[in-house]
Amino acid sequence: MAELRKVAIVGSARIPFARAYTGYAEEGNLSMLGAALGGLVDKYNLKGEAIGEMMAGAVLSHSRDFNLAREASLDAGLSPRTPGTNVQIACGTSLQAALSLGAKIATGEIDSAIAAGSDTVSDSPVVFGDKFQHRMIELSRARTTGEKFKVFKGFNLGELTPIAPSTQEPRTGLSMGQHCELMARQWEISREEQDALALKSHQNAARAYDEGFHDDLIVPFAGVLKDNNVRADTSLEKMATMKPAFDKSSGKGTLTAANSTPLTDGAASVLLASEEWARARGLPVLAYLTLGQVAANDFAHGEGLLMAPTIAASEMLRRSNLSFDDIDLFEIHEAFAAQVLATLKAWRDPDYNRNVLGRETPLGEIDPDKINTKGSSLAYGHPFAATGARILGLTAKLLNSTEKQRALISVCTAGGMGVTALVERAA
Repeated sequence: MAELRKVAIVGSARIPFARAYTGYAEEGNLSMLGAALGGLVDKYNLKGEAIGEMMAGAVLSHSRDFNLAREASLDAGLSPRTPGTNVQIACGTSLQAALSLGAKIATGEIDSAIAAGSDTVSDSPVVFGDKFQHRMIELSRARTTGEKFKVFKGFNLGELTPIAPSTQEPRTGLSMGQHCELMARQWEISREEQDALALKSHQNAARAYDEGFHDDLIVPFAGVLKDNNVRADTSLEKMATMKPAFDKSSGKGTLTAANSTPLTDGAASVLLASEEWARARGLPVLAYLTLGQVAANDFAHGEGLLMAPTIAASEMLRRSNLSFDDIDLFEIHEAFAAQVLATLKAWRDPDYNRNVLGRETPLGEIDPDKINTKGSSLAYGHPFAATGARILGLTAKLLNSTEKQRALISVCTAGGMGVTALVERAA
């Protein structure tokens, strides 16, 4: 078998992330993803280029988006010979796409790839209840006027009440926020700790904008020039005024709109390649995608819904013979501040390491100054499927522009799963 090749991260492009029902209220997954890919095409002169594979997905999608990856690649101006594959693993979608494509590059199956994701809450699919849907099926079968009228016998306007996409886990009936409230209680994460982490995320993100870090990462779209959730002027005092968002009755709720990610629209993309392919086209190699790991836990029977990345990271480090001491940067997706804090606490807890991770000694403490140094999802927002690509692109640029050598990416997902990756500096 041939030796595995390095997987180069050439660069990334994304549209600004916008709070739901704001800048992209009239857009959908296809237009947003096409814009993000178009930015990547323009940035790296890929017009008409046949890419080995484009893999993308959306968590909330219409049936009209059934071939989203393929259609978006055509809209973006890539060669029609570029295949498009749809993939979905909730919030880990675009990072999982990158790992899958990276494996194909490493083995020589393809030489280039684009991993991407898009999600819109503003244009999320709304369906009717079963009763009205069944009437529509019967109507399509009706042949005479009498048969068509008969379909609506007993009809009432209540049947037209739309059913919005649910945020509840099918196996528990609890929303992700409610699950995270349980995690906060289990790990004794205070409201004050959560607010402090959220504040730091906004401050780091605002500083990154002031420094121009995002200037070559973001493609303006639909009149939106920058992420509209970043709050440079927020404070602990302002955050303290927010009421609990998920536990509104017990008096013990700690998760608020301030320390939870807002519903967000957006899309992001990352260009991966073999070193040879990139250099033949005069393209940069910012970093290498070196390893990944996907894991799941038994969240329906007591394990924290968003704790699976603790397992994935542990297994990934075990496979690579690395420890936290070998990691210079930690990019941990902030679905909720409590989720990040619970993850960090679990990694240093002896019992959790022994009983869940199978480690005799804890993974240990992480220097807070190594975590999300340019801010993360609490500040930028979280368009579910796009977040992994945002983080991967940011991480590659961060490693390339500093003396840092290695970064760990961790993304929690719905359904009790987690996706992690290791990224290493190229030069």
